[in-house]
Amino acid sequence: MPFDVDALRAQFPALDGGTAHFDGPGGSQTPRPVAEAIAGTMLSSISNRGSVTASERRAETVVQDARRAMGDFLGTDPATVIFGRSMTALTMDMARTLARCRGWGAGDEVVVTSLDHDSNIRPWVLAAEAVGARVRWAEVDPHTGELPVEKVLDVLSERTRLVAVTGAANLIGTRPDLRRIIGASHDAGALVHVDAVHLAAHARVDREQLGADLLSVSPYKFFGPHLGVMCGRADLLEDLRPDKLVPSSDAVPERYELGTLPYELLAGTTAAVDLLAGLGGGADADGDGDGDLPGDSRPARLTRAFAVIEEHEDALLARAEAGLGAIEGLRLHSRAAHRTPTLLFTVRGTESAAVHAHLAGLGVNAPASHFYAWELSQRLGLGTTGGVRIGIAPYTTEAEVDRLVAGVAELVG
Repeated sequence: MPFDVDALRAQFPALDGGTAHFDGPGGSQTPRPVAEAIAGTMLSSISNRGSVTASERRAETVVQDARRAMGDFLGTDPATVIFGRSMTALTMDMARTLARCRGWGAGDEVVVTSLDHDSNIRPWVLAAEAVGARVRWAEVDPHTGELPVEKVLDVLSERTRLVAVTGAANLIGTRPDLRRIIGASHDAGALVHVDAVHLAAHARVDREQLGADLLSVSPYKFFGPHLGVMCGRADLLEDLRPDKLVPSSDAVPERYELGTLPYELLAGTTAAVDLLAGLGGGADADGDGDGDLPGDSRPARLTRAFAVIEEHEDALLARAEAGLGAIEGLRLHSRAAHRTPTLLFTVRGTESAAVHAHLAGLGVNAPASHFYAWELSQRLGLGTTGGVRIGIAPYTTEAEVDRLVAGVAELVG
């Protein structure tokens, strides 16, 4: 089905100013339906969850709607959807919980990769170090930007308790072979946590099909508000006992959610999922996610939506890569065969911060940093400075890509 980028852009007030946003990997712009859902919830009669008053029932509905929406979005049982302040906070909590509840100690091993954002490295490193477990590294190939499956296999053993791996590298876009990595990890008896924060903004994610034991995302990367979401295998979540307040619910997933949930942000998350699902056609007049006709279910519409999103973004990625690659002195560090529409580059003789500032003056937002991909930036030889990152989003246009390329060429030339 065709992708109408102009119709999509019309839903984003922030785009009216003419700025070209290539900063989506750090957080997308917000569409009007999401903002309206947030504001409407905050202005409604609402209170703590319950079943007696209308305001109690409204809060309960908001929570359950958000769980169903994210369950559909992530291919997981809604009862396994956990909301938290951020993906980082949820992963920190889960790492400590797993180490304690599974009795990690000396002789046990945890595998992390140098391709990952630090939020899927440091929580596991800290949890392992706290109990005397060993951390083993699966190393990225700095020349290709790939994470070969063999690098993970080389550090797996019968002592491996958990493997933490990204679905897509937020710095350079690399998408490792998750199915093989997860399969090999399970064969070794290890659990797998997938950081799908960057992947979920560009491709359909299905936790159950992947076989991931745990998987996390951040809705503000795909048009939603700032919070984190983790989901996992129901039996695993039932087995673990996280730290919690005595009177708070012991049910799953509530036992993992500290304090009162931000109802307005959950409403915004549901709206973001529904906006994306709407790009896949079909209809869902009552908004229950089931769709009006066979084939109109929210998961089916999301699958179709991401198919057209990927086609649109891949075409723009090829256009940007060709244009930037033709600029003398510019080096592209995103070279993996399978990746999201993400490019990282540096320019010989020019500080990346200067490129960022120059483009900003032209109304093109393309920030420069390591973007918390701390280990990967070191492996690429970019130290703590990093490079200029180009993130293409569903609302990006050909004209914006051309503005970006022209702006860089003007500075370098």
